[in-house]
Amino acid sequence: MNVDFHSHTTASDGALSPMDLLLRAKEQGVDLMAITDHDTVDGYRSVCDRWQDSSLRLIAGVELSCLWSRRLIHVVGINIGIDNPELQAGLEFLQQARLERARLIGEKLARLGFEGGYAYAAQLAGKGQIGRPHFAKFLVEHGHVSSEAEAFKRYLGAGKIGDVKSSWPEMARVIQWITASGGVAVLAHPLHYKMTATKLRALLTDFKAQGGGAVEVVSGKQAKDRTQYLAQLAEQFELMASKGSDFHRPGMPWNELGQAGELPGNCQPIWALFQ
Repeated sequence: MNVDFHSHTTASDGALSPMDLLLRAKEQGVDLMAITDHDTVDGYRSVCDRWQDSSLRLIAGVELSCLWSRRLIHVVGINIGIDNPELQAGLEFLQQARLERARLIGEKLARLGFEGGYAYAAQLAGKGQIGRPHFAKFLVEHGHVSSEAEAFKRYLGAGKIGDVKSSWPEMARVIQWITASGGVAVLAHPLHYKMTATKLRALLTDFKAQGGGAVEVVSGKQAKDRTQYLAQLAEQFELMASKGSDFHRPGMPWNELGQAGELPGNCQPIWALFQ
């Protein structure tokens, strides 16, 4: 079964509409997928009743922003109840946090002489969530950097002026929102945080203790040794395994829908819970 439990649409920072995402996923041979937009279920909600193709089954999902040990962490919720009151209250909290963060990023960039960033990002996001990629496009469009990659490297990436974290809730809180809705909390792309092995083990210890149920063993196209390492950690911490492309837009073959590698045989796939 071709499973993709991590993808994004225009409801957050993706380039494709929810319906176009599903159509592309079908073309890529995906059998089971989740739309996991950042801090919103609007993308999933817009298509869940309209998608009628039985060859691709759609699962409700979301990717929530939070803090652990003052680091920004992402936790994916899979098979969530999108109308659960506790989850809805959490999403409203995060939406306000995103607006506050976006305003702060705009103010910080303006102090560097890059004025108009917030207005540009808000217009670009439209009804979707404002994210750092929207500010990256602003910096490129106005000639402040030559590429979005440079925008993150100089201004928006971890530890840079646009890396605003103060508004996010603690990890335990977002795990509670997910589990209260009937979903499974998945630690997203654990190796993206560039932690030491000791720090990552501490994160997994807390994640499991706080109600986390799975770890993203495969994120996009990654080296086999990274997959094996994460599979060993999932087994050691008795966490189920998930995988996903983390798709945002076409033209990124390392994050193409349905192209993430297979889980190792010692993993317990999270989708076994939903079959």
